[in-house]
Amino acid sequence: MNDNRVKIRNRLFFKLFLTFAFLVILFAVILGYIFMRLYNSAAMENHLEEMRSQANRISRQMTEYIINDDYESCLRYLQMLRELNSTEVWTFSNPDAVYPMSSEMESIMSGVELQEEYVDLIRIAFAGGSEYRTAFSTIHDCNVVSLGVPIVGRNGENAGALLLNAQIRVQATLESEGMKMILRSAMGALVISFLVAFFFAKKLSDPISIMRKTALRLADGEYGIKTGIHREDELGDLSRTIDFLSDKLGENERERQNLEQMRMDFFANVSHELRTPITVVRAYTESLVDGGVDEEAKKQQYYERMLSECSSMERLVGDLLTLSKMQNPDFQVEKEPVNLVQVFEDLVRSASALAREKGISIRVEKEADVYMMMGDYDRLRQMFLVILDNAIKFSKEGDDILIRLYKGEKLHVSIRDYGIGISKEELPNIFDKFYKSKLKQNAKGSGLGLAIAKEIAMKHGGTIEVKSEPGMGTEFKFSFTEVTAEEMG
Repeated sequence: MNDNRVKIRNRLFFKLFLTFAFLVILFAVILGYIFMRLYNSAAMENHLEEMRSQANRISRQMTEYIINDDYESCLRYLQMLRELNSTEVWTFSNPDAVYPMSSEMESIMSGVELQEEYVDLIRIAFAGGSEYRTAFSTIHDCNVVSLGVPIVGRNGENAGALLLNAQIRVQATLESEGMKMILRSAMGALVISFLVAFFFAKKLSDPISIMRKTALRLADGEYGIKTGIHREDELGDLSRTIDFLSDKLGENERERQNLEQMRMDFFANVSHELRTPITVVRAYTESLVDGGVDEEAKKQQYYERMLSECSSMERLVGDLLTLSKMQNPDFQVEKEPVNLVQVFEDLVRSASALAREKGISIRVEKEADVYMMMGDYDRLRQMFLVILDNAIKFSKEGDDILIRLYKGEKLHVSIRDYGIGISKEELPNIFDKFYKSKLKQNAKGSGLGLAIAKEIAMKHGGTIEVKSEPGMGTEFKFSFTEVTAEEMG
């Protein structure tokens, strides 16, 4: 996993560069094509405008020569045009005209057979029209733009036609130079794209490399490591997520260590709790087996003590099974509508015998006869019995125990005694498994009752709080969600 050797073609920089290069070349080709098309179109349009202007001037001049029968001036004019202008000027007499242009004014390259395109332009000009063609000329061995216009003679008649031929070699040269310029620009853009790709790759790859190293160190168990990246983009979100993961892994590791410690403490506590009764039972059993006890009264005492220790172990195992079941995340209590008033009426009847032995009175105060919630009747009874049993156990003779049921935003239950209370040092630990005070009243307890009560309250979506002062008594307060008649259906 620590191998950081990546093939060049798989590196982020190389992929970014290829992407930039491809985009630059693509846009260069597209823009070059569009530019050349626009340039050709504009250049051709300008060239045609110049040719039309020139053709119209020559045509008007030829009209004057025709009207004045000035053949010599016409020939000199055409000769001058051939010498001064790269554009070829051909003139043709219209044989269909009443007063055609004199054949002496015709000017055409000798020995040349006119192409079909030229013939079409001349025919259109004879008819009074003006048209142009762009085609490859076998005469000139290159592309040629040809423009035909009529030559007006006497009486406004089309006496002839004027044909201008302009080679477009210069335009091809300009196109070639323009393409070279575009290619040079593309190469320059590739260099720029290389620099831009390097910059962006650096901005992207450095944080990714840091996050990769951080992830590897997290995998090695260094949960306190952080990326140290502060960015307001997706990479910043990713780095914050890794930092959050680091915190969570650290919390989970601490929780795992706590759970492991709790597991070890659990087995140690179970071993400790079972060792004493097992040792007692074994000692009494060995004494009985060895025949060391002859008196029947003594034997009966041993039997009663053994039975008491077995009952203690049975309670411990039962409490362990109950707590294990309640702490299982998949365990769900079977809920049904329960009236808490009925639960406490049942509890008071069950606890009254033990309370009478100490002269303790149990009072129940309620504002209504019905306090409904969704829950498991037996589990709720078990939970409240644990608290009520402790209240009787730690109350002095002749004390009162007050049970209050009332409504607020939720259903509230308060069980208040005026006994010996709990010290501030012990108060945070009373819900821990196997936690028992050193008081003689708690000598026979398993240390699991309050832990079970808390789990039952949580399974019912409730809360449990405790307030206590030494010598002033203890109050346990429960809160649950009330269920209405409409919700019960």
